[in-house]
Amino acid sequence: MAASVCRPYVRSLPGVMPWRSSSCHYEYTAMHHFLGSFQKLPFEPFNTGTRISDQTKATFLWSQTLGARKIHTAPVRSLFLLRPVPILLATGGGYAGYRQYEKYRDQKLEKLGLEIPPKLASHWEVALYKSVPTRLLSRAWGRLNQVELPYWLRRPVYSLYIWTFGVNMTEAAVEDLHHYRNLSEFFRRKLKPQARPVCGLHSVISPSDGKILTFGQVKNCEVEQVKGVTYSLESFLGPRTYTEDLSFPPASSRDSFRNQLVTREGNELYHCVIYLAPGDYHCFHSPTDWTVSHRRHFPGSLMSVNPGMARWIKELFCHNERVVLSGDWKHGFFSLTAVGATNVGSIRIYFDQDLHTNSPRYSKGSYNDLSFVTHANKEGIPMRKGEHLGEFNLGSTIVLIFEAPKDFNFRLKAGQKIRFGEALGSL
Repeated sequence: MAASVCRPYVRSLPGVMPWRSSSCHYEYTAMHHFLGSFQKLPFEPFNTGTRISDQTKATFLWSQTLGARKIHTAPVRSLFLLRPVPILLATGGGYAGYRQYEKYRDQKLEKLGLEIPPKLASHWEVALYKSVPTRLLSRAWGRLNQVELPYWLRRPVYSLYIWTFGVNMTEAAVEDLHHYRNLSEFFRRKLKPQARPVCGLHSVISPSDGKILTFGQVKNCEVEQVKGVTYSLESFLGPRTYTEDLSFPPASSRDSFRNQLVTREGNELYHCVIYLAPGDYHCFHSPTDWTVSHRRHFPGSLMSVNPGMARWIKELFCHNERVVLSGDWKHGFFSLTAVGATNVGSIRIYFDQDLHTNSPRYSKGSYNDLSFVTHANKEGIPMRKGEHLGEFNLGSTIVLIFEAPKDFNFRLKAGQKIRFGEALGSL
């Protein structure tokens, strides 16, 4: 309102206008001194030789002032025109770049022989990662893998994958790339019988190709995910109560839960974690002679399980979807767990037709059980060492947890590459 009252005065300078509003007196005084200082200067903006009236000067100065205000405020207004998607992309890209830099720096320090303490993700970082729809993306990836490729496109696509991940096709039962109709068939390719001889001298062999992350005794019911990062044994396997026919007293503490798994006096509980890279052989086999009596399926997230992520997210294996096969071998309790990962929502167990992983009908945080011990079959499913057990759709992680006498020895080194059929350990 004050601007509408004062503006007629500015246009009528240098005349005097009677004031009806006392609120304009201060603005009138300030404008009078401001314009008075310019009246003392030679003001010939158009250089036409014509003397410009005071009223024209005032009008010109006022318009210049308004123009300056518009130019000054334009960048501020433009901030509100930014879209949230570019901001999120820029923020996410910067964060990912920073994480890659940290990973590169840690690798350099490890090469120098320095031990790097693990830097665990915070709760909000884990929650943010879990909010990514990896289950939906993995289902979409699974359907894409089943699309039949044109005959002429198969060799270029598979050759690119072989070159990227270092696949050794000379070990494949069928080396001709045109034989595989889609990516799913190529991922699940079988090996030549002589490509993976099964070691008969040792009691436990590697169930798959991969990289040894950790191994050793289970202490205080905490299992090592990677060096320095652990997860709860009870959270990973779930409560030790399966069916009415096979039940155990509830665990009152972590130690008592471990004691439920160790069924024979003098035995210890051991574990071994094998990471399967995308270029590895994707099937897994029975690591020993044992009997599978129970299956437990945990629907969950499908976060990446590569060693970098396993070092960053505590209890990563407990967050992810997994299938726990448990039973007995000659020394007591034995279990094999197939852990899912991003784009590896499909976990298949050959003798279990009721298993459907990464299905929208199952919600996170639950689990479903299936007992193979029935009235008709009192023992379960017998498995022989080296026998085909199941397969991943791309590659993931195998976790072995079993009891054995105290003189059981692993024949491994952390970080070593291993192939299916090679020895893990023996008595």
